[in-house]
Amino acid sequence: MGRHELKSILPAGSYYFSGDEAVAEGAIAARCGYCAGYPITPATETLERISVRFEKIGAVFMQMEDEIASICSCIGASWAGAKAMTITSGPGFSLMQEGIGYASFTETPVVIVNTQRSGPSTGQATRVGSGDIMQAKWGSHGDSQNIALSPWSVQELYDQTIRAFNLAERYRVPVLLMAEEATAHLRERIQVSEKVVLFHREKKAGAPPFGTRENDGVPPMPVFGEGEKLLVTGSTHDEFGVRRITDPVLQEKLVHRLHDKIRNNRRDIIQYENHYLEDATIAVVCYGFTARSSLFAVERLRDEGKKIGVVRLKTLWPFPEELISNIGAKMKKILVPEMNMGQVVGEVMKYACCEVIPYSQANGEIISPDTIIEQLRRL
Repeated sequence: MGRHELKSILPAGSYYFSGDEAVAEGAIAARCGYCAGYPITPATETLERISVRFEKIGAVFMQMEDEIASICSCIGASWAGAKAMTITSGPGFSLMQEGIGYASFTETPVVIVNTQRSGPSTGQATRVGSGDIMQAKWGSHGDSQNIALSPWSVQELYDQTIRAFNLAERYRVPVLLMAEEATAHLRERIQVSEKVVLFHREKKAGAPPFGTRENDGVPPMPVFGEGEKLLVTGSTHDEFGVRRITDPVLQEKLVHRLHDKIRNNRRDIIQYENHYLEDATIAVVCYGFTARSSLFAVERLRDEGKKIGVVRLKTLWPFPEELISNIGAKMKKILVPEMNMGQVVGEVMKYACCEVIPYSQANGEIISPDTIIEQLRRL
């Protein structure tokens, strides 16, 4: 249990993968034992690769009848002891929301890969978008805390898939990998290390599976079939899973612990990158594929003597509010470019005390470096 260093299943070296293929190989490296999904553009290539590769390593892949069945079967597989993952895009992500909420409340480790495309509804199935960011936070009803990661490259789709499994197992929570069509269908060289560091859930015989006195707020998680008396319910429950649906004190205690186990561990969960902030008076706060264009644009403008820096959010939820507050206190202006109508920009406005300028593009195309340069020249 806990952290382990294991040999990589892929031989160490350089590989030329698409982003979708990198997600599949990252899941294999993380020792994912079960994957369920329903084909959907632009995530289908990941399912196709997994359907072939899982058979060779003794893992299980199931094509389900829909996305609701996919997330629910992953929850069951997780309680049976497997590391579990499902893969989808926007429409399927919407269908999964009740299952994601159930996984949050029952503290079920599961990884959900959402390869975002241009919406709403069916939208442009083959084009790029980042319109599901707020849904990753607020898509399920009630109060819950999930973790959402934002990769910007094929390498990070591999690395962050592994990290998603580690965070899910460590904190007993759904972890959302918010990929995008542009990175999913991009092909790049990646490096695979000889060793991979993995986290496996803690077990403790006889311990309550839904309550703990440990400071991290994460109870040990037993497995069905190993002799523990398990009750798993989406209703309000006590530390042993017994339903207590009219107890206000227990409801308050449970919901607070579920929030605190994420919020109190933000320093371990949140990752970001800063570039050129030392002398900057303007910052670009960005994430995902748009961060690639943003960094390229800023480097060109810095060659002209412009004092501009970049903050790349690798973790979207929990939101790095302390980081944004500190940066906002030092900058005159912050630009937030997004492939949606403005989602993260609202969070930046909450915590930054400087002027925050949104740039939204929702036409199914990436935001080019030239576009960001044009926006920055106007500031």
